[in-house]
Amino acid sequence: MKFNYSSIGFITFDCLCWPFVQIPDGGETFLVDDFTLAVSGAAGTAVIAASKMGLKCQAVGGVGSDLMGDWVRMRLGSFDVDTDLLQTISGGRTSSSIVTTRADGSRPVLHLKGATGGFFIEEDQFEQAADADIVHFGGIGLMSRMDTGQNAKLAKFAKERGSVTTVDVFASSKSDMAAIESILPFTDYFLPSIEEARALSGLTDLKDNAQYFLERGAGCCIFTLGVEGAYYHSSKGVEFLMPAFDVDVRCSCGCGDAFNSGFAVALHHGFSPEVAVRFAQAASALNATGLGSQAGVVDFKSTFDFMNQTKTKTKTKTQARETSAEQPALQS
Repeated sequence: MKFNYSSIGFITFDCLCWPFVQIPDGGETFLVDDFTLAVSGAAGTAVIAASKMGLKCQAVGGVGSDLMGDWVRMRLGSFDVDTDLLQTISGGRTSSSIVTTRADGSRPVLHLKGATGGFFIEEDQFEQAADADIVHFGGIGLMSRMDTGQNAKLAKFAKERGSVTTVDVFASSKSDMAAIESILPFTDYFLPSIEEARALSGLTDLKDNAQYFLERGAGCCIFTLGVEGAYYHSSKGVEFLMPAFDVDVRCSCGCGDAFNSGFAVALHHGFSPEVAVRFAQAASALNATGLGSQAGVVDFKSTFDFMNQTKTKTKTKTQARETSAEQPALQS
């Protein structure tokens, strides 16, 4: 394979400030302490974080013919991410967000959907898009043209040529399930947040949610649970909860996407499921310590050291209800 990681889907330009308190009245101005720009989105965050941690990566998606698109392409290139399949949508606008980050890390967002809905990978481009050990689909539900069946065709193609497939979603209700259900039979790892999983399934319990998606073809479900960690449930019967790391959160933007990149890096290194999820949690926690997606992720070594040296949170509400997994012995 030419690449270790191909990240397909939602790529956005973010403008972030911290700390956001309230919208000024009228034409007033409030001062903030920090301000930055970032490439974000389920595919954009993941591909940069994976590249930082040593994977050879390509970004597949769309940007507009505007200044934001030019900046996104330049920024991806600065992390050695290949952008040959990052399409420029003529007359389109780059997917962009204004992220107002509160002191507690929560982040109200104003978003322009833009080019994520307009890009399309033709079948004669499948070989190039899927030329990676791990092929990630980030933002199913936002890719208007690809979500009509082309993502499922591309995932099927990727699996047939030997790639591992991972899928993340952008979902808020059961009506979003149509775009997601078609790709699940070709999904090795399904990686939504528990809020997204519940919105799609209409169910509450972790195990019930996992079973819902496993029955529809996913090989394994990994639900991110925010401050409560992550839940792993595979079709082979492996199941465990992993607690979150105890960190001071600066910005929660992109934490789930950083988790996905960390999991891909762990797969690349052949880690066991427990260590892979814990490494993914480390990438997510580090992401939360910086302002903007993947700002807190530096490289593989610092993420691995963080995983081994940082305490996790005490037993959470979820773990009090479920059987908690033993902490794995960690090795490089």
